[in-house]
Amino acid sequence: MRFSFKFSNLLGAVYRHGNLNFSSDGNCIISPVGNRITKFDLKNNKSETFPIEARMNISCVALSPDGSTCIIVDQEGATMLCSLISKTVLHHLHFHRPVTAVKYSPDGKKIALTKETLVQVYHAPGSTREFNPLLLHRTYYGAYDDTTCIDWSSDSRVFAVGSKDMHTRVFATSDMEQLVIYTLGGHKDCVVSVFFEENSLDLYSISRKGELVIWECDTDLKDLRPLDSSASNHSNKAERSLSAEQRTKENESVDRNKALYKKIARHYLNKEGDFTQLTCADFHKKNHMLVTGFESGTFHLHELPDFNLIHSLSISNQCIAAVSFNHPGDWIGFGCSGLGQLLVWEWQSECYVLKQQGHHNNMNCLDFSPDGQLIVTGGQDGKVKVWNSSSGLCFVTFSEHTASISGITFSGKAGKVVVSSSLDGTVRAFDLHRYRNFRTFTSPHPAQFVCLAVDSNGQLVSAGAQDSFEIFVWSMQTGRLLEVLAGHEGPVSSLSFSSVADILASASWDKTVKLWNIYEHKGARETLQVLTDGLAIAFSPDGQQLAVATLDGQITFWNVQTATQTGSIEGKTDLGGGRREGDMVTAKTSAAAKSFNTLCYSADGTCILAAGKSKHVCIYNIQEQMLVKRFEVSCNLSLDAVEEMLNRRKMTEFGNISLIEEDGDSSQAISLPGVTKGDMSSRFFKPEVNVSGVQFSPTGRQFAATSTEGLLLYSLDNALTFDPFDLTLEITPSMVRDTLHRKEWSNALMLSFRINEAKLIQEVVESIPFEQVESVCRSLPMTYIEKMLSFLATQLESSAHLEFYLTWSECLLTLHCPSFQTQSSSTQALLRSLQKSLTRKFQDLGKMCDSNRFSLQYILTLGKQSSSKRSASEMGIEEVDSEEDIEEQTYEMDSDSDQSNLALLY
Repeated sequence: MRFSFKFSNLLGAVYRHGNLNFSSDGNCIISPVGNRITKFDLKNNKSETFPIEARMNISCVALSPDGSTCIIVDQEGATMLCSLISKTVLHHLHFHRPVTAVKYSPDGKKIALTKETLVQVYHAPGSTREFNPLLLHRTYYGAYDDTTCIDWSSDSRVFAVGSKDMHTRVFATSDMEQLVIYTLGGHKDCVVSVFFEENSLDLYSISRKGELVIWECDTDLKDLRPLDSSASNHSNKAERSLSAEQRTKENESVDRNKALYKKIARHYLNKEGDFTQLTCADFHKKNHMLVTGFESGTFHLHELPDFNLIHSLSISNQCIAAVSFNHPGDWIGFGCSGLGQLLVWEWQSECYVLKQQGHHNNMNCLDFSPDGQLIVTGGQDGKVKVWNSSSGLCFVTFSEHTASISGITFSGKAGKVVVSSSLDGTVRAFDLHRYRNFRTFTSPHPAQFVCLAVDSNGQLVSAGAQDSFEIFVWSMQTGRLLEVLAGHEGPVSSLSFSSVADILASASWDKTVKLWNIYEHKGARETLQVLTDGLAIAFSPDGQQLAVATLDGQITFWNVQTATQTGSIEGKTDLGGGRREGDMVTAKTSAAAKSFNTLCYSADGTCILAAGKSKHVCIYNIQEQMLVKRFEVSCNLSLDAVEEMLNRRKMTEFGNISLIEEDGDSSQAISLPGVTKGDMSSRFFKPEVNVSGVQFSPTGRQFAATSTEGLLLYSLDNALTFDPFDLTLEITPSMVRDTLHRKEWSNALMLSFRINEAKLIQEVVESIPFEQVESVCRSLPMTYIEKMLSFLATQLESSAHLEFYLTWSECLLTLHCPSFQTQSSSTQALLRSLQKSLTRKFQDLGKMCDSNRFSLQYILTLGKQSSSKRSASEMGIEEVDSEEDIEEQTYEMDSDSDQSNLALLY
């Protein structure tokens, strides 16, 4: 098994905090999600999270006009210059202060950012011949309070800045003859947004109370001329020699040439009696459209400068934190940080282009569908969400549960039923065909279900209770309670069905693991004693081995047939743990109390995936009983328990500053003993990083982990990894091509697999004639057949040669079916990966074919109806000799009407 897993995508979290940015073509939107950024492709309906992490949560993002680079700034002012093409960090810069806004100039040569009471302008990368990609151009002062927003003029020579001192200031990037620092007032609250008109110096300033002030300038942009430095020095020398009266006259003449601003209108965006504050705004300069978002979740769309109201809608019950127009101006993006919503709305047709929302709180559990195409998650908000692993988007949400979800799984081999257990005392089954809850399982007496398991056939559903220490078993077909398994003396923490034998395993806090034979109704068949409380169990894919995670941080392996322990792994030191802000002990001492809470076997059964209340996910080799690789799910310092060492800057003479309770808005509530989720009613909430669930994909190509950050996907990347197989010095790409030219197809294919480069393998496979596919498949050994199946699974998703690769798949499966049955453990993951690719291709082509077929049927029906309504005289039939002539002429008119209807439709 390969272990070169890399972070590939982030699901379950679409927006956290910060501003939204559309790409230059307007088809993609970039959203900050914690300390990462996610790109949503609105045309292809896909999402991609870049493998770039900031030190803390991202506060603002700026995209270059050409869309090649972006500036990412976190909450503490740490800045990264990133490439959106290679998805890498190009340069680091720290401002040591929080940055409220950052924006590229329209020509892409300068970058302006607001920091505290000043504004700094930097040269963009490539605009100067300097080694430093971000060179400071100038620092502008003048504000008496923190600056909040910034906007550039169309020619990139002038920018305006709004601040909390209720004033708007206009600056020039270079000295202008007509323009000096202008300060514009007129507001009664802090300025939220400032916008220039296109190709003009006219301004729109908007305050937090919803006041819109329109400023008109008497000078055009084309009339602004830069001040000559030599002329200014000469004028200064001449000014010294002038008298006082001459100086005043000279100043008066200069002031007449300066630009002047005049307030021409004032509008109020809030309705009468609506006291909600304005939080964000955006202005589209070409269409003259202004969109404003409010704390109440409503937004207004106005046309300026006439201030005509176009739309006023409520899209959420939480505050709208960010709003943005795309480049054409037909789509508007909204971000709601309270619920984690991301919406893209088309205002002309009044419909949603994108509507995504993650879990309101943390995720608790997840499961892959049998083909690995879907992922289902359950959260603390009581919602069940189904995600597409390829697109990264959620397409259905079930909200029937009224409490936190404790367990979730797919039922059956088809994977069209989702079963979930909750602390509300119910187990529900959802149908993915009709998207409804068709079964609800309950216990005779109220009980909180904390674990769930479904057998391999999807016929039995079992759930363990936390308070009554019992296991309830229901029938999926009838919904009746079949049996109540009693015997544990503590809460049941985990359940698992064997995929081969009819055995149900249960782990409990009473330091026992019981094996139940449900079908024979004989009660507990075996009782396995563990050293401490059992937290998680998992059966191997072949059903011969059982893994148990206990409270002391160990993973023990048991033989199911003999009920003997075959091995153990000490994972307490591997799991590790960070130090919380309020902890009085070291991270090493805190890690001593950590343990694994979730387990999962790999698809081939050689490795096991384990995680717990820590930022690490561990992969162990079962046979060697050693750690193979450890993944860090997050390095976000905005989360708690990430740092391993105590920050000395947070230590005062009275102790840790996190344990000092203060009065005022900036106070931090002290967490109660044993409370890990925090006080949700306090003003300040810092969640603790942990991993609540891990799961390997049935295809073996990726695994997923539910953490505080969201649903993290890690997958194998073949394109960037050189992993040869049995390679020697004589085997080179030129040798493979020479063998291919000699028409030795089988040897060329095996040599390309030994080099193991995807492009070379594709070149060899597509050079093999169609008639030679069956003979080549017969001559391949079993080792190369497995590699060929893996290659076909990846090519069926992206290649246009569908029939060619389907022929390869058919020949391999037909000729080597007995070998697959004897080596089911090693080829099971490959066959599932192939099934996933075929299923997705079938669904995509099926939708297209159905749409075309129904469209053609509709066109033909319209043609027959229109031709039947015409009379014989209108059809041009003057003399009718026989019935055959009538049929021929009617057929000709039917075909003509069909063609006309087809032309009208397209």
